[in-house]
Amino acid sequence: MAARIAGAAGRLMRQALAVDLGGTELRAALVDETGRVQALAKTATDSAGGPDAVITQISALIDRVMAEIGLLRPLGLGIAAPGPLDPVAGIALAPPTLQGWHDVPLTALLQDRIGLPVRLENDANAAALGEWRFGAGRGTQNMVFVTVSTGIGGGVIADGRLLHGWRGLAAEVGHMTIALGSDKSVFGGATGAWEALASGTALGIEATRSMGAAEGARLRALAGWGPASSRHVVLAAREGDALATALLHREAHLLGVGFVNLMHLYAPERIVVGGGLGTALDLMDGEIARTVQTRALAPYRTTPIVPAALGHEAGLVGAASLILMES
Repeated sequence: MAARIAGAAGRLMRQALAVDLGGTELRAALVDETGRVQALAKTATDSAGGPDAVITQISALIDRVMAEIGLLRPLGLGIAAPGPLDPVAGIALAPPTLQGWHDVPLTALLQDRIGLPVRLENDANAAALGEWRFGAGRGTQNMVFVTVSTGIGGGVIADGRLLHGWRGLAAEVGHMTIALGSDKSVFGGATGAWEALASGTALGIEATRSMGAAEGARLRALAGWGPASSRHVVLAAREGDALATALLHREAHLLGVGFVNLMHLYAPERIVVGGGLGTALDLMDGEIARTVQTRALAPYRTTPIVPAALGHEAGLVGAASLILMES
């Protein structure tokens, strides 16, 4: 029996379980067909414990969520997990944030444990799906989602479908090269890649390097004795710190260059920006718009670039949608 809860007009709504598997935090939820999270459980991910340890954690979180919903039975389980992975085969190939994970048949292992259909998707793709169905991308048929935080990831909706590519490896947008000759790289990626220059990690590194005795007093105070982070930059810029404002101006230009590339590649109706730096889009939209106007071909210049609407829940809502869209 599928999970049912009463809707506003007395209609019974379908529900699905969702898991957002992060290298730091593991979350499980029950999500209804309107995109609302009905129950949530979370824990720190045992990322060093290997697949068996994490799968045991997932099972325990699912049990906690199921305990909150009583006798109701969900339609299945959707998992948002770090790539690279093969969503069709349900295999986690080699996620760098999870130690000892190599060709793990995650879908099959969890189906055996919980006795429900299980679907697997790249975490950025899942967030894109959530924003498209229930968030800032709702109503479009062509949308690009970009998350700018520790790294830069993304997902693409093309002609009303999530774009997968071969083995589900499409839309690794953070690895676009946007600056030939740059010597900057992060996480072992290519030098000059978009995430090497414009991710939250890159912004924090640049802020730490730029803080001097006379500049960035508020930024330096927020960072204390440690290195600056992108969050410190945003907070200091909101308080009028000149160095932080200049750093965000540079960040906006670099993001704008990447957005123009995505416009030319995918012709989206809308670009939706999530992640930690997505919340600072209001501080950067002027320079982003100028960059788009000077670099994009004329038909692309009116593409809206908007902040994500679902925040931390986008991956969970998108993961649940993997099941709900099939039913």
